[in-house]
Amino acid sequence: MPRSRSPFRPHEHDVLFSVGGLLAGLLLYALDLRNSPAAFGLPGWLSLVALFVMSGAELLRRTAPQLGLTIATCALALDILSGTLVTTVLMFSDLVYAAVLYGSPQAARRIPRDCYLITALITVGPLVGFRDSAALLLGFATAMITIVPAWTGAIIRTHREAAQAARIEAERTALLAELDRREAVAAERARMARELHDMVAGHLSAIAIHSTAALSLGDPKATHEALGVIRENSVQGLAEMRRLIGLLRDASGGAEPTAVPTLDGLSALLARAERIGADNGLSFALHDERGADPARPDQARAAAPDAPRPTTAALPPTADLPPAADLPPAADLPATAAERTGASAAPRLAPNAGADAAPAAGADAHALPAPVELAAYRIVQEALTNALKHAGPGQVRVRLSRGAEDGALRVEVVSPLGDRDGPRAPGAGAGLVGMRERATLLGGEFEAGPEPAGRDRIWRVRAVLPVDEETRS
Repeated sequence: MPRSRSPFRPHEHDVLFSVGGLLAGLLLYALDLRNSPAAFGLPGWLSLVALFVMSGAELLRRTAPQLGLTIATCALALDILSGTLVTTVLMFSDLVYAAVLYGSPQAARRIPRDCYLITALITVGPLVGFRDSAALLLGFATAMITIVPAWTGAIIRTHREAAQAARIEAERTALLAELDRREAVAAERARMARELHDMVAGHLSAIAIHSTAALSLGDPKATHEALGVIRENSVQGLAEMRRLIGLLRDASGGAEPTAVPTLDGLSALLARAERIGADNGLSFALHDERGADPARPDQARAAAPDAPRPTTAALPPTADLPPAADLPPAADLPATAAERTGASAAPRLAPNAGADAAPAAGADAHALPAPVELAAYRIVQEALTNALKHAGPGQVRVRLSRGAEDGALRVEVVSPLGDRDGPRAPGAGAGLVGMRERATLLGGEFEAGPEPAGRDRIWRVRAVLPVDEETRS
């Protein structure tokens, strides 16, 4: 454990100043280089006493600057009466400087005023009493060893205090930014957890319905198809439940789960953004370049109209199902996404804008895992919200594509940078934090920033969301 410094233990630099001044003064005394003869017949060796006292006061220039200045003032008076040594005077001026710089705030304000008063008295007194112009030179010399070091110490102290205040403000700003970032991450994860909860609830509902139907049927084919649907929903629900556990950091659960949007609702989302951004000269375009998933050749079979798929089409009509008393009560089944919808009319794009839009034709040909599709939708939504806040007039382009080798979903949103006539909405960077968090949780990549585009500049948001076994399961 490091030992603490004693309150009166001199600083290393102060020791150097003290020893250096003492040696220089001894050399001047040995060479008999003094500024004036001793007054009142005092012996010259008293200047050595003043020199030693002044050197001792130098040791207190940081630890006890006011006490050191008081001792130095007495030593200076003795030095002037016994024949002045330049070294003693220079050490006194250094102690005036140190008292202002390292002393208390009250001393830093009082010492310069005292220096003004002393200089005025030393200048005006001899000038009025002896009417000798040499008093002006005496006043100038006094100002050089009192006022000038006091000014210097005050200026440096002011700059140090300003730098310290700026450093504290920077640390406080960094702390607030980190708290905002953590809050944004927590809020984004909570929202993602609620959305995953909604998907898991849908899978559990499907499992409950199909398992009840399978138990009541005697048709092996229909039972086999129902069990296939049950297996698919149970595997997907288990994977999404693992994500839910990883995302949910608190047990508040205060907000109701909302409908889960899909990429098929991007057209409605862009239409809403078009209406909001029309006043700022913004237009929006969607380029959906997704094809069949290269990693899943079975999608081509799924897209065919006559391809057999595990559906509920083979199940008997409602009349063939067991009585309602044998089915689980509705209250025991979690609500599905289709049973909960909502929209917001706030300037920020509503979380469910476009969520209820009809799926595009042939959507099964490029079906994506639910977590990937949800993350892509939210990234596009947040990028459009940022464009409405900050983009200059021009076209905002949204591009969706799939990787030829890995089948990863690539999302790109490009918006123009420039001046707009209306005011820009303030932002704290939480949107970028949320987008990056969504991509990272899926093992993907995310980047956003300005880029040159010919003579103009654009803001590009890129995200690569992998489509692998983990996101499919």
